[in-house]
Amino acid sequence: MEYEIKTPLSVDEVLKLKVGDSVYVTGEIFTARDEAHARALEWLEEGKELPFSFDKAVVYHCGPLVKKNNEWVVISAGPTTSARMNPFTPKILERVSCMAIIGKGGMSEDVVKAARGKAVYLAFTGGAGALAAQSIKRVKGIVWEDLGMPEAVWLLEVEKFGPCIVAIDAHGNSLYKQ
Repeated sequence: MEYEIKTPLSVDEVLKLKVGDSVYVTGEIFTARDEAHARALEWLEEGKELPFSFDKAVVYHCGPLVKKNNEWVVISAGPTTSARMNPFTPKILERVSCMAIIGKGGMSEDVVKAARGKAVYLAFTGGAGALAAQSIKRVKGIVWEDLGMPEAVWLLEVEKFGPCIVAIDAHGNSLYKQ
């Protein structure tokens, strides 16, 4: 099946997605890599409020290439290897009602278990950063710029971002196990 999901996500929207489905994303998403995940989890454990929310969100494992003209413009936004976020993701998933993750290469069995009933992992083709950038309509903001361009959290408005393939669904199924 082919779907277009919109942010903020709903649990029903996440639960209808099955491994192998094709998905396009429209709305606000944000990027986060290793350092952003580590800082976010540290803040959450300290009881600090994040300047963005993982709940009902789409997080893209990506370190975009951006330039600033009058405003920020994304030149390329290819996915990064999601397995690097394995240590953080189950703890983040404990704190959300639902969520989608976009990345490449899959995630651990611990993430598959933590995603049950609330989250999906959407695989996006590595090396397709220029294609991804075409779906980014504007940069809405940047958080934790001190981490540097690839590690900062970029708040992005996207339209029909994809195609992504549901590689891990909220029912415990994983393309990587098959």
